[in-house]
Amino acid sequence: MSASRDNAQNVQGGPLAPCGATPVTGFYRNGCCDTGADDTGLHTVCAVMTTEFLGLSPGDRWCLCVGRWREALDAGVAPPVIMAATHEETLAVVLLEDLERHATI
Repeated sequence: MSASRDNAQNVQGGPLAPCGATPVTGFYRNGCCDTGADDTGLHTVCAVMTTEFLGLSPGDRWCLCVGRWREALDAGVAPPVIMAATHEETLAVVLLEDLERHATI
């Protein structure tokens, strides 16, 4: 899995960690939830899939669009978040406290 673009930072202020390689995730399909001008959906939240969310296998890590994660949060089914692998741009849409309440690992 390759490193993220442009020394991206995570929501905790550290370097953006990889999210998932099986399946390979990320807008750029590099395993990281980094973003750029062409990622209009902001695939920046590294989440662990659950049976209540999406069609992937439970336990898979996936870079979600921050808007979809927020919708899931509002519906009470937000999947767990890997903070070190969630891009700082996420904080433009959701509160750090909401992410922390759903943090795992």
